[in-house]
Amino acid sequence: QVQLVQSGGGLVQAGGSLRLSCAVSGITFRNYGIGWSRQAPGNQREFVARMPNGGNTVYKASVQGRFAISRDDAKNTGYLQMNNLQPEDTAVYYCYLLGTTYWGQGTQVTVSS
Repeated sequence: QVQLVQSGGGLVQAGGSLRLSCAVSGITFRNYGIGWSRQAPGNQREFVARMPNGGNTVYKASVQGRFAISRDDAKNTGYLQMNNLQPEDTAVYYCYLLGTTYWGQGTQVTVSS
């Protein structure tokens, strides 16, 4: 079966960095784009970044220049590098495969001020 297993995340002070990983199995990863969303307490899930297969990477305006999405097809893994984290970035982060209903389990990112 298709699985997206996330790792990384945790607690960091404002200005710090974290890298999230999303390991994909059960599907030919290189055939799909990858995306990241997040959900803060009391809020709806929101788009963060996406990397279409062969297309242009797109970011949420508030993370542009701080976050970077990438992938390693040899490792079947996608990444979200998050730099200069701010308290408003606190949320549960989810990876997903574009054009599918496959999502990771979510990982908590907490940024203290």
